[in-house]
Amino acid sequence: MNTLSTSFGNSAIMLRRNFKHTLRNPVTVFQAVLFPIVIMLMFVYVFGGAFKVEGEYIDYAVPGLLVMAISYGLGPTAAAVNGDMTKGIINRFKAMDVSHGAVLAGHVVSTTVRSLIADAAIVGVGFAMGFRPHASFLQWLAAIGVMLLLAFATSWLTVAMGLGAKTVESAGMATVPLIMLPFLSSAFVPAQTMGPGIRQFAEYQPFTPIIETLRGLLAGHPSAGDAWAAVAWCVGLAIVGYVWAVSTFKKRA
Repeated sequence: MNTLSTSFGNSAIMLRRNFKHTLRNPVTVFQAVLFPIVIMLMFVYVFGGAFKVEGEYIDYAVPGLLVMAISYGLGPTAAAVNGDMTKGIINRFKAMDVSHGAVLAGHVVSTTVRSLIADAAIVGVGFAMGFRPHASFLQWLAAIGVMLLLAFATSWLTVAMGLGAKTVESAGMATVPLIMLPFLSSAFVPAQTMGPGIRQFAEYQPFTPIIETLRGLLAGHPSAGDAWAAVAWCVGLAIVGYVWAVSTFKKRA
């Protein structure tokens, strides 16, 4: 029990450290929270009229923007993790008898919380722009659960990328595919309207069933098939990220 409480205490210290670093870095706050809002304003007010979707475009776009907000906040995490490794900070933690798990958990939890804050900002601005979901209370809880699961899974994957990169710059670049995937999904236009090749990629990549699950939940008519696929992708990404991160950390620490 004492070991468990020590581990939680170390994780809380690492979490507080990461939050302080985030608040001191306005670029991180902009990229994680404000830039997704800029993207939403651009797509809804500039491009929205050109897309043919069922209902109001803002209602269609918000679920994809929620996923995009999560992916856009991953770059700073990968860079921060790599900085801890390459600058010798991890060795200092080892000398202070801070558990390895607490260091990784601190990054994962802080990234997850930051992602949920970004999603809350997207929903708030979306309401101001005319977003009108028809979800029940339970459907809202399910949507929050999906966002939490996705943020947790991608956080572990990002921590693993940061640990595996050789430099801080390459760590930030490693997350670019995760940032680009929402653009190649059903986030902004239905997958069936895309050209051959791109359409098949959009239909079978991880983010599309997650976006469609959020879209169905917020619209009040969720799809069980999309939901199971979304959960399976999130759990799979979390397991891969966790195993990759732990194994890489043990090799480099």
